[in-house]
Amino acid sequence: MYKSFEMELAGRTLRVEIGRVAAQANGAAFMHYGDTTVLSTATASEKPREGIDFFPLSVEYEEKLYAVGKIPGGFNRREGKASENAILTSRVIDRPMRPLFPKDYRNDVTINNMVMSVDPECSPELTAMLGSAIAVAISDIPFDGPCATTQVGLIDGKFILNPNAEQNSSSDLKLTVASTREKVIMIEAGANEIPEEQMIEAIYTAHAVNQQVIAFIDQIVAECGKAKHEYTSCAIPEELFAAIKEIVPPEEMEKVMFAEQKQIREERIRLLKEKLFETFAEKEDWLPLIEEAVYQYEKKTVRKMILNDQKRPDGREITQIRPLAAEVDIIPRVHGSAMFTRGQTQICNVCTLAPLSEAQKLDGLDVNETSKRYMHHYNFPSYSVGETKVSRGPGRREIGHGALAERALVPVLPSEEEFPYAIRTVSETFESNGSTSMASTCASCMSLMAAGVPIKKMVAGISCGLVTGETDEEYVLLTDIQGLEDFFGDMDFKVTGTDSGITAIQMDIKIHGLTREIVEGAIARCREARMYIMEHCMKPAIAEPRKEVGPYAPKIIQVMIDPAKIGDVVGPKGKTINAIITETEVKIDITDEGAVSVCGTNQAMMEKAVEYIQMIASDFEEGKYYTGKVVSIKEFGAFLEFAPGKEGMVHISKISKERIDRVEDVLTLGDVVKVVCLGKDKMGRISFSIKDVR
Repeated sequence: MYKSFEMELAGRTLRVEIGRVAAQANGAAFMHYGDTTVLSTATASEKPREGIDFFPLSVEYEEKLYAVGKIPGGFNRREGKASENAILTSRVIDRPMRPLFPKDYRNDVTINNMVMSVDPECSPELTAMLGSAIAVAISDIPFDGPCATTQVGLIDGKFILNPNAEQNSSSDLKLTVASTREKVIMIEAGANEIPEEQMIEAIYTAHAVNQQVIAFIDQIVAECGKAKHEYTSCAIPEELFAAIKEIVPPEEMEKVMFAEQKQIREERIRLLKEKLFETFAEKEDWLPLIEEAVYQYEKKTVRKMILNDQKRPDGREITQIRPLAAEVDIIPRVHGSAMFTRGQTQICNVCTLAPLSEAQKLDGLDVNETSKRYMHHYNFPSYSVGETKVSRGPGRREIGHGALAERALVPVLPSEEEFPYAIRTVSETFESNGSTSMASTCASCMSLMAAGVPIKKMVAGISCGLVTGETDEEYVLLTDIQGLEDFFGDMDFKVTGTDSGITAIQMDIKIHGLTREIVEGAIARCREARMYIMEHCMKPAIAEPRKEVGPYAPKIIQVMIDPAKIGDVVGPKGKTINAIITETEVKIDITDEGAVSVCGTNQAMMEKAVEYIQMIASDFEEGKYYTGKVVSIKEFGAFLEFAPGKEGMVHISKISKERIDRVEDVLTLGDVVKVVCLGKDKMGRISFSIKDVR
């Protein structure tokens, strides 16, 4: 049965076609937002996957380059692995939807979004977010939705709903908010030091729009929705819980969970599990469930301790931050380095500077963003949590954490004109027990300052957690959550910023949304904490950026030339510029606007390269002195090279004050001589003289 639905969304038409394509999927929505087209589908397996204790949800966002009229590069000429943008978009779709599936559901579910055309006026990412929610909502897959998503920009102090590509490029805010009928369920933001009050206003502006979209989805579900299918519950039997509590009463379980170091707690849990496996050795149907049962018992215990007793597993106060430490220059010879430690979370960040030509090239669907000058990469080796696992490269989590720290620092970076470098920072996780992405932000900020990058302000980040009760009024906010509080709690609310405002937000929750009171409280709590971290930890280690880059970092001299002279500097087939590079051992980048960056480690050679470039790009002036090398001798005079590709001639009559018969009597090849420009001769040629030099 084919049906089409339309609504006006932020001044553009959103059209959803149901039943036209992908009829064999559990749910499919053919999405059209302006001319942006995305096919969103949802499928589920018939039976739960055996032997797993989690909900196996996969979210894919496929960028087809034909959507923007491109043919993929490489030998295969087809799309390869997902781009960073595709991975981040998949995560943003996953995060608000995952909590809305039943907690005891173990069937495989795949949500796929295929971008088939892109209208710069209408975001394909937003279209996929809405399409995913609609596809699942109309399917027979159990889902406590619908949910909706809105993006908000900020230009000249005014909020822009679902901004287009051009507006995004000049916006002070890139905010994505997902909501259910009553509450906010996901927040993702990058901001140019937006004050907390303005950020909250933007969040609830998006929330209001989401209610209109949810009403639209309700209409689609009412006409096209399928009945939700029955499924096999994987809930732990109550009799097993009762038996475990007889062996380990709640008060004893609290003692097991109460430990400052997670290694002590983990050892206690290991011994407890051994005891349970021995006790229930004859109950074969219970043995596979013990691991999950203990996990849930741990969770209930920790939540009760926090909610009822205001008692955290490591003994901290509700607002207390773990012990902090920071230092810079811990790695020799690199361009900048810093280490930030918060409790059992420790990050070492290394900064590398390079010419702008080494900026990352982007090949995706965004035609306005083709390169990235600042790159933040995050690595999470298994030893950081005491595990043994071979590294297979960064996964989606690592890419997401790196992107969050990158987004946090972009607003304070100097412009290319102020600091003509490409910048890469790498966060190495040495130890992890909660919120390594926020530690990465702090370490990266210090590493940039240590490298001499003139950032505008210091940036810090912290995560706030949450434990809720039976009602909206029953909750506890936790400052600086450790891993256990993240696993067993309801929220991971990460906020980065300066003393002036917010630069990034990432909010993950495991419940069906947050009240405005909780959102406002978490943002306020994070501000207090990041102010404390900057004042008491980061500033004592390094208070401001160093005045110049380090001895092992490349130096850059930037000059401007007439764009019409770029061809002269480059020379035929690059001959001239390559000659300069070979002689001076520097790197040279030239923009279309005539900005020339000379990069090297030898100051004298850099200055020589700049002198050559300025010589080539300028016209000879009458009365001005120049130094050139004799490169050719003729009967009528000598040719001098002032810079690669820049030559002039001294007539034989202008070589010496005495009359000479042969040029070779005075000059030989390779001589370096000083000349004065005499201007143009009768034939319009530039003339030089040695004998008139004073």
